[in-house]
Formats: sequence, structure tokens, C-alpha cells
Amino acid sequence: MADKKIMLACAAGMSTSLLVTKMKEAAKAGGKDYEIFAKSTADIDNELSSSEKPDVLLLGPQVSFMKKEVKAKTDAAGIPMDVINMMDYGMMKGDKVLAAAEALL
Repeated sequence: MADKKIMLACAAGMSTSLLVTKMKEAAKAGGKDYEIFAKSTADIDNELSSSEKPDVLLLGPQVSFMKKEVKAKTDAAGIPMDVINMMDYGMMKGDKVLAAAEALL
């Protein structure tokens, strides 16, 4: 089982899949055993209520307008969250986004 579970949420869960791949590569290069996955924002409630909740949740910049609503949910679940830096997202800097997730842990 992975040491940490990092969830990325975007509009459909698709645009983030390449970033997930880059983050997994960065984690592996750093010798870290993380489960990193992307879901649609519609799946946030299900993930937060599951028995294996994520340790941290990152929102894609395209859904940053949902930050206040999602933060209320993650605060209630005791899970840190933030919005992915738009430049790091656009340039698919998996190492930078991974570092941002780790900083929240």
C-alpha cells in the first residue's frame, strides 16, 4: 500500500492524467511510494467519504472557482487542499506539483 494518496481534481479528470504521470515519475525518482490519481470534481464527495480517503487534494486551475466549496468539504474531512499553480499545470511540471502536494502534508 502506498505511503500517501494524492488526488488531483479537474473538470473531467482527463486533462490532469498527463500531470499525474509526470508526478508519478517524480515520486519514483525520489524513491517515494505515492498513489497519485486524477478524478472529476464530481467525484470529490465520493473520495472524501471513502474509507481510503486521499491524504491531500489538489484542484486543477481551471476549477479554481470551486476552491471555497471544496475547501469546506476537505476541512470537514481533515484533508489539506489547494489549487495547482497555473504555470506548473500548464507546463506539466510534475516535480513542482508533487512538491506542492508534499508541502501540504
